Amino acid sequence: MKVLIVGGAPMETWPQLKTSFDLYVGIDRGGLFLLQQKLPLDLAIGDFDSLNPTEKETVFAKANKVETAPAEKDDTDTQLGLAYVLENYPEAVVTMIGVTGGRIDHFLANLWMVLEPRFRDHSQRIFLKDQQNTIQFLLPGTHQIKQEAGMKYLAYCCLTPVEELTLTKSKYTLDKQTIHHPISYASNEFVTQEAEVSFLSGQVAVIQSKDS
Repeated sequence: MKVLIVGGAPMETWPQLKTSFDLYVGIDRGGLFLLQQKLPLDLAIGDFDSLNPTEKETVFAKANKVETAPAEKDDTDTQLGLAYVLENYPEAVVTMIGVTGGRIDHFLANLWMVLEPRFRDHSQRIFLKDQQNTIQFLLPGTHQIKQEAGMKYLAYCCLTPVEELTLTKSKYTLDKQTIHHPISYASNEFVTQEAEVSFLSGQVAVIQSKDS
C-alpha cells in the first residue's frame, strides 16, 4: 500500500508527484493543499490551528475522515498522522511531502521521528521528499541505493553512532568505519546508477539531492 502524507510547508517545495497513492493524508494545512491541488483527502488530521475558520470548514466538509487533536499535546501533528497510518497500515510505504521546507524546528522533528521506537522498525518504508531532495532511512544491513532521475549528490547521515559503516560504489568510499556521534558525510556522488552502503548497528539517513 502506498500512502502520501502532506505537511504544511509551502506547495512550492513539493516534488513532482509521478505516481498515484492508495491513501492521501493531510496534516493540518496539508489537507487544504491537497484539495487545492484537486487531489483526494482521505484523512485530515491535526489541531488545524494553521487554518482560518473558512479553510477549516472546507477541509472538514471535503475530507473523507477527520481526526482532531488539541493544540497542546505531546506529539506534533505529523507524528500523529504517521502514527495513525502505521497503526492502521503497518506495511505501508509512506511518502511524506511538505515536511522539509519552512521552519527548521519542524524539519528536525520530522527528520528525527524515525528514531522513535514506534517508528524505527517501519523507517525503511518512510521517504521524505521535496523538489531537491529524497531522504530514506536505513537500518543495519547491506543496502543498494538506486539513483533517482536528476539526483547527482549523495549524503550518508549517521543519525546515531554507527558500527562498521562501509560505502562502496560512490565517489568517496569508507571501509568499516565506527562513527561515535551523528555526522553527515555530505557531497558524495553516484559513480553508476547504484551505490551500496552497509553497517552493523545504528541508523543512517541517505539523502539524494540536486542543485536548484
